Amino acid sequence: MTDAETKLDFIRQRIADDVAAGRNDGRVLTRFPPEPNGYPHIGHAKAICLNYGIAEEYGFTPNLRFDDTNPIKEEQRYVDAITRDIRWLGFDFRVLFASDYFEQLYAWAERLIDTGRAFVCDLSADEVRATRGTLTEPGTPSPYRDRSPEENRDLFRRMRDGEFPDGSRTLRAKIDMASPNLNLRDPVMYRILHADHHRTGSAWCVYPTYDWAHGQSDAIEGITHSLCSLEFEDHRPLYDWYLEALGLEHRPQQIEFARLNLNYTVMSKRRLLQLVNEGHVDGWDDPRMPTLSGLRRRGFTPESIRSFCDRIGVAKRDSVVDVALLEWAVRDHLNTTAPRVMGVLRPLKVVIENFPEDEVDELEAPYYPDDPPLMGSRTVPFTRELWIERSDFMVDPPKKFWRLAPGREVRLRWAYLVTCTDVVTDADGEPVEVRCTYDPATRGGDAPDGRKVRGTLHWVSARHAVDAEVRLYDRLFSVPSPGAGGVDFREHLNPVSLEVFSGCKLEPSLADAPPGHRVQFERQGYFVTDENDHAPDRPVFNRTVPLKDTWAKISGRTD
Repeated sequence: MTDAETKLDFIRQRIADDVAAGRNDGRVLTRFPPEPNGYPHIGHAKAICLNYGIAEEYGFTPNLRFDDTNPIKEEQRYVDAITRDIRWLGFDFRVLFASDYFEQLYAWAERLIDTGRAFVCDLSADEVRATRGTLTEPGTPSPYRDRSPEENRDLFRRMRDGEFPDGSRTLRAKIDMASPNLNLRDPVMYRILHADHHRTGSAWCVYPTYDWAHGQSDAIEGITHSLCSLEFEDHRPLYDWYLEALGLEHRPQQIEFARLNLNYTVMSKRRLLQLVNEGHVDGWDDPRMPTLSGLRRRGFTPESIRSFCDRIGVAKRDSVVDVALLEWAVRDHLNTTAPRVMGVLRPLKVVIENFPEDEVDELEAPYYPDDPPLMGSRTVPFTRELWIERSDFMVDPPKKFWRLAPGREVRLRWAYLVTCTDVVTDADGEPVEVRCTYDPATRGGDAPDGRKVRGTLHWVSARHAVDAEVRLYDRLFSVPSPGAGGVDFREHLNPVSLEVFSGCKLEPSLADAPPGHRVQFERQGYFVTDENDHAPDRPVFNRTVPLKDTWAKISGRTD
C-alpha cells in the first residue's frame, strides 16, 4: 500500500495517539447511542461502522446503548429493529440502555442541586425559549434560579413522586446565561412526562434530557471516545461541564465527525416517519427507504454497505455523497457473489417451428460465466415454445438495433442461433407471437462455419417457466436535494420509484429460491427475493439496482 492508502483518518489518528501515550490504559471503548424512535438508516450505518470498526481494530467489544429517555416516542419494536439491523451489518456488541442508569443519573442530579449547580424552574418550555437570548444577546436568568438547595431538592423529589403535571417544572443546570454558547445557558436536565416507558413502565415520571444522560452514561460504561456527528460540536462544552461538575474520575472524550448526507434521499427520522405514516412508502422497510431494513429487503449486502462507509471516509466538514456510489458498492459486491440466471419481465412468445414439439434439450449454463467453477452451473431446458423480452423484438427496427427482427438471426444465450421467419400481430399491429427457426449445428451459441451474429438474447422455456411478480425499485426522489428551496420535500417524490410487473417468466432453477436470495437477471440487473412477500407459490423479486447507472434513461422515461 502507498502512504496515502495507509494514512489514518483524523479520529483514528487521535485514538492511536492516545493509545501510544498510554491514556485509558490502552483501552479503546466506543458506543453507538441511538434513540429507539425509528429504524436505523444508511447515515447511521456510517456512525456504526466508525464506532464499531474502531473498537474491533483494538480488540474491544463496543456498546449499543439505547438513549431511551423519551417514552412518548420510543417503542420496543424500534429497539428490536436497531439491534437486528446492526447484527445484520456483521458487528458484535453489548446491549445497554440509558434507562439502566436512571437511578444513578437522578442521584447525580441531586448532587448538582446540593452543590448549587442545578435548580428547579417553574417556567414553561415557551418561557424558557423566550428567555434564552440570541447569539448576540444574553439570556435572562429564571426568576427561580436562586432557590435554595433545600427547596430545589424538595421540589425535585416531588417531581419524581408525580405531584406536578407535565410541563409545569423542569430541573435546569445553573451555568451561564450570558455564555456565547446557547447550550450553556442553564440547560434543562429533567422534564416531567407522565408516560409509561417501554422498559421501566410507570416507575418514573421525570426523564433526563439527552445532554444530561449522554456524557454520564458514557462515564458509567467507561467509554473512552464518544464519537458524535458535527451537530453535537456545540454540545461538547456542556458534555465536559457535567463531567467536571460531578467530579467523575473517568471522563470520555467527545470527538465530532461529519454525518453522511446522500443526494436523492432524506434521512431525517421525522421526514422518514412522515413518509411511513402518510402511506408514501410501505413501512420502514420499504425497499425505497434508506433504512438498513429497506436496503436489506432491496438486496443490498452488509459487505456492500460497510465497503461504502469505508470508501466515503471520515471528514470534519459536511458534504453530500452521490447515491450512485452506494449503488456502485452493491454492484461491485454482487458482481462476484450473485449467480447469473435468466428472467423475462415483459414476455413475448417465440415458437421454434423446426424444433420437435415434445422434445426438451437440457443445456448446461454456468452461474458465473467469467469464472465457471466459482458458482457451478445449472441445467436450462430448451423447448419449442420460449419467452423472450418484448423489447428484444421489433417488426421494423431502426439502425443499430441488433436484436430480433423479421429475417434476422440472433443468439439465444447458452442455446442456439435462431432466425425470425414470421410474426403474428393483434388488431392493433402489436406482436403477440414470433416465429423462428433454429440451427441445430449451433448448440451452445456458436456457428461451426464461423458466421457472426451481433445480438444475444435471454429467454425462458414456456413449458418450464416460473411465473413471478417483479418489482422495479428506483430512487424515491426525483431531484438531488428533496425539499430544497423551501419546497415541501414530498413534492419531489419520484412517481415511478416503483413499477410492478406480474406474469414475469423466470428459468426453473429459481423455483425453490428462498427469501433473501440474490441473483443477477442477465441483461436486466440485480434482484432479490422479497423477504416479506416471497413464497414458493408466489415468487416476488425486487430489483436491487440495474446493471449500470441508468438513472438518466429511466428518469427520462425512454427505454
